[in-house]
Amino acid sequence: RHVTQSVRLLFADGHLGYCIGNAATGGERRRAGGVRGSTERGACQRSRFPAARERRLPGGSGDPELRYGILSDIHANVEAMEAVLEKIEDLDIDQILCLGDVVGYNASPNECADLVRQRDLPTVCGNHDAVACGREEPWGFNVVALEAAMWTRDHLTRENINWLGALPDAVQPNGLIGVHGAPGDRDTYMFTWDDVSPHFGDSNVKGRNACFFGHTHVPGIFEADGGWTPVNGTKFALKNGGVTFINPGSVGQPRDGDPRASFGVYDTVSREFWLVRVRYDVQSAMDRIKRAGLPDYLAHRLEFGR
Repeated sequence: RHVTQSVRLLFADGHLGYCIGNAATGGERRRAGGVRGSTERGACQRSRFPAARERRLPGGSGDPELRYGILSDIHANVEAMEAVLEKIEDLDIDQILCLGDVVGYNASPNECADLVRQRDLPTVCGNHDAVACGREEPWGFNVVALEAAMWTRDHLTRENINWLGALPDAVQPNGLIGVHGAPGDRDTYMFTWDDVSPHFGDSNVKGRNACFFGHTHVPGIFEADGGWTPVNGTKFALKNGGVTFINPGSVGQPRDGDPRASFGVYDTVSREFWLVRVRYDVQSAMDRIKRAGLPDYLAHRLEFGR
C-alpha cells in the first residue's frame, strides 16, 4: 500500500510535533507503481462550470454524465486558486466540487471565498471554515494555526462569514459524496489505508461510487484492497462495486513535498480519477502572508510543499 508507506515516512521526519492537530508535513513521497487503469485522453478546450450538463448515461440510467473538478483545502491562497481555475478552463469540466477549508493559514480569505461563493460551487464546511466564521472554536489548533484562524476571523467580510456558516457537512451529487475530513466528522484525518478502512462500511457512503475527502493536504486513493499515491496525470479506474475514497490534495497548502497546487478530475462515465498539479506564483503568495503579519512559517512552507 504505497500511500501508507509514504505517509509513514511523513510521520517519521520530526515535523509532526510542530503541526499537532493539523497535518504532518514534510517527508519524501513515493510514486505509486500500483495505479490501475492508466489511459490517455486529450483535453477539450471547453468548460461550462458551475452549471451541470444534463446529458444522460447510456443504458437508461437517470444519472447525468458529468466530469467533475475536485478541489480541497484552498486555504486563502488566491494565487493558487486562480491558477487552478485557469487550468480547469482548459479541461472538459462540467462541475466543480469544493471539499472545504476555503480559508485559513494564508492571507486571501475574502478573495478565495468570493471566487467559490460567486460561482455557487457545491462546497462543504472544513474545520478552518467552521472556526473562521465562529461556528466552532479552535480547540486542538496549534499556535500557528490558531493565530491564522483568529486573523482570518477578524478579516472576513460579513457576507463571507454568513456564507461559511451556512455550508453543509457533505455534498452528495450523482452517486458521489464529498466531505472534508471523514464521513460524519470534518476533524478526522485519513492519511493511510488503516485510517480509511473503518469507513468503508459507513452508512454515509453506502451505495456511493466514490467518497472525496480532504483535510490531510496529501493526495491518496483507497479501496478495500489497498491504497495508492496518485501520479500527476495518470488515470485511475475505480472498481465496480464498493466505494473508493479519494483525496485530491490541497490547492493552497500542499504537504506532499510538491509545492504545485493540487486538484483532481473525476469522470462519471469512464469512472476514472486523475490528479492535476499546477504551478502558481508561490513567491507572491509568500509575500502576501508576510505583509499581512502572519507567521513566516506559513509563507516558507509553501515554497517546499510541506
